[in-house]
Amino acid sequence: MNIKEVGKSILYFLVLAAILIGLRHFVFTPVVVKGDSMDPTLIDGERVIALKNTKVKRFDIVTFPAPDDPGKNYIKRVIGLPGDTVEYKNDELYINGNKYEEAYLDEFKGKLTDDQPLTYDFNLSELFGSEKVPEGELFVLGDNRRISKDSRIIGMIKEKDIMADVKFVFWPINRFGTVD
Repeated sequence: MNIKEVGKSILYFLVLAAILIGLRHFVFTPVVVKGDSMDPTLIDGERVIALKNTKVKRFDIVTFPAPDDPGKNYIKRVIGLPGDTVEYKNDELYINGNKYEEAYLDEFKGKLTDDQPLTYDFNLSELFGSEKVPEGELFVLGDNRRISKDSRIIGMIKEKDIMADVKFVFWPINRFGTVD
């Protein structure tokens, strides 16, 4: 092997490393799920890929810095967008007065045996004294509503604080695939 071939190989690996580092820094980030607040959608210990710089939509699962625990991040589902009213009545979600189905909760609700709702009744006025999600903020909930520390407890999340949008499970291998 001559010096020219070695130089090309080194340059190839440096360019490849730079591309991978750039993608990791600007496009996606791996995230480890910690805790049970997103059960059964995301399970404690799963590893997921989250896309950065995406337009967050209703029902997306996002990660953001924990406002009540510096150094930690939370993963929750976006329920309310700026200007929305959000209310739960009889374990059913109403946004801007319209009922929304949450099919991702059906399996979990079916396993409850205590005749209690998964999500207890609330509205934004009761929680925050305001009827609507403020501009620049989001209302988020964990899928395991009974134990989740979410907007009902920690308050609204600033849109600018959203780090990434969870899209893909890559570990464990039996859960490999996109996040619904």
